[in-house]
Amino acid sequence: MSSHKGWVLVLGSSSGFGAACSRALAKAGYNIFGVHLDRAAGLQRVSELVAELQATGAQVRFWNKNVARDEVRLEVIAGIAETLTGKPVDFGGLALSDENNRDAALTILSKALEDHKGAIKAMLHSVAFGSLQPFVSDNLKEQTSRKQMEMTLDVMANSMVYWVQDLARTRLVDRGSKVFSMTSAGSRRAWGGYGPVSAAKAALEAHTRQLARELGPRGILVNCFEAGVTDTPALRLIPGSDVIKEEALRRNPGERLTTPEDIAATFVALMDPRVRWISGTTVRVDGGEDTL
Repeated sequence: MSSHKGWVLVLGSSSGFGAACSRALAKAGYNIFGVHLDRAAGLQRVSELVAELQATGAQVRFWNKNVARDEVRLEVIAGIAETLTGKPVDFGGLALSDENNRDAALTILSKALEDHKGAIKAMLHSVAFGSLQPFVSDNLKEQTSRKQMEMTLDVMANSMVYWVQDLARTRLVDRGSKVFSMTSAGSRRAWGGYGPVSAAKAALEAHTRQLARELGPRGILVNCFEAGVTDTPALRLIPGSDVIKEEALRRNPGERLTTPEDIAATFVALMDPRVRWISGTTVRVDGGEDTL
């Protein structure tokens, strides 16, 4: 193992906030586990990011998998265990895709990781994948369906809970660990076509408060970052994103948009082990944009 400060797990590690945080944390002395979902056309960019992180001296391991799938969590945690222990986890033939095997698989993983409690110093949930359609339209094909609503909430909000459940069960996050997620002002504002994502962001904030309440006795902090309007690939998918950017520039006292690096710098600052009394809250990183 390296002499680094420990490991950070970034969900949504290949672009936007996740990539910026991975860069900043690697430079600050952390090793990086990353999970992302990219098509073949984007894998060259991911390879370049991994090489950039490794150039800092950090250990890096990425998985190109869907963070919202139950078996993927088990597969990634097994990969983390293999990295930390130096040997693969023997599941004795259990099919990880079978929900009936989940408890047994987690018991095996917990046993394999019993000497690595708290190995994940922080987890960032930065997953931007959801439906951007109106709730109501005369054209049924254009309005949000039940499947789209449930998918958006599951991927962008509920998946954070499921990851924390399994990481806490295996004690990879333990006393001193920190959990962060990415919300936005859209959690409380109505933008055209943003309804499903707005609901997911509101749920994410509620999940943060509940997890902070339940994990507080274990010494685990849970918070959201609320970025100001940031010119990321996810923002550009929102209908009317140019208008959103123009309005943010008009209102922001700093006279610029937020950048992924603003979030990354705040993340690194909050990783200071002396920061032990901030939990269950939303940390606004927007230069005062939301005050006006």
